[in-house]
Amino acid sequence: MFIAGMAMIAVSTTSCSQKVDAEPTLKEAFKDDFLMGIAINADQASGRDSIGNAIAAKHFNSIVAENVMKCEKIHPQENEYFWDDADAFVKFGEENGMFIIGHCLVWHSQCAPWFLVNENGEEVDAETLKQRMRDHIYTIVGRYKGRVKGWDVVNEAIMEDGSYRDSGFYRILGEEFIPLAFQYAHEADPDAELYYNDYSMNEPAKRDAIIKMVNGMKQRGLRVDGIGMQGHMGIDYPDLGDFEKSIVAFADSTGCNVMITEWDMSSLPTVTQSANVSDTVAARESLNPYVDGLPADAAKAWNDRMAQVMDMFVKHSDKISRVTVWGMSDGDSWRNDWPVVGRTDYPLLFDRNHEMKPFLGKYLENVNKQ
Repeated sequence: MFIAGMAMIAVSTTSCSQKVDAEPTLKEAFKDDFLMGIAINADQASGRDSIGNAIAAKHFNSIVAENVMKCEKIHPQENEYFWDDADAFVKFGEENGMFIIGHCLVWHSQCAPWFLVNENGEEVDAETLKQRMRDHIYTIVGRYKGRVKGWDVVNEAIMEDGSYRDSGFYRILGEEFIPLAFQYAHEADPDAELYYNDYSMNEPAKRDAIIKMVNGMKQRGLRVDGIGMQGHMGIDYPDLGDFEKSIVAFADSTGCNVMITEWDMSSLPTVTQSANVSDTVAARESLNPYVDGLPADAAKAWNDRMAQVMDMFVKHSDKISRVTVWGMSDGDSWRNDWPVVGRTDYPLLFDRNHEMKPFLGKYLENVNKQ
């Protein structure tokens, strides 16, 4: 049941529009705490998804590119860039006065197939990869210089045990590929904020490795403004105490802002705690129990846990500068069909009818009391 006063955004009639305008917004509710961000797709940025477009403009003051700036999309061939969707994304953010985040410059997944290999399909040498990284980062960051305010420079480079991921970037350049990426991004736009972004940030070994890596770059004089803690969660993971320890440790040990990125919470039985999109398992009915909707007890459990998490974010708002949700509505989420094809999930702040989830009600009520 949807709580009173938080009806679905509607744009078809004047009376509905007036009602929407009168409702409190998420960005108002958390204006004294942190930016409220959302990842949007090409249809939402362009307005083809008019409802998603309207919700983003109404409720959020920061946006991140969900897919349109990833290497395979924006740089599909060595001498070819595709700008249309990224341009529309940036334009939407500017028109709505948003803090715009580019995602992401260096990532082993969704990397264009040509990027790491030569004409024979063999991994390129170190100098070639350095030049390709530099050209890629200079071109993209340079195009949006002064417009995109922050960049996820490197994404998901550290494993849960604290070791470096065995990606093509690491095999060719070793640990140095990360400082190089930050160096190139800063050279391309000296005023842009630069972030490192990763998942499973509650893991102590991973936490310690990232702190060491970030401090090492800062000691070399490189700019690192923020650490993005991906918030891909489940109904039984991560341990919120461990997650909270990481919030505090990242802020206190590095001096960086902490940003909660890619926040969603699966309501389904846990298959894997990994957020690596390449993971798949055989489909089983027991792992897809809510095809026709989330029953009341499961919805309550989800809302109760999400409220706990949001309360934790607010508690540490002196350290957290942004909370970004990874998708608009449940139907848009990458967590559908993952890691089991055909799974139907309910992980986001807005449901498939674009109605806001109840756990946020108390925060919006506070806006009305102000």
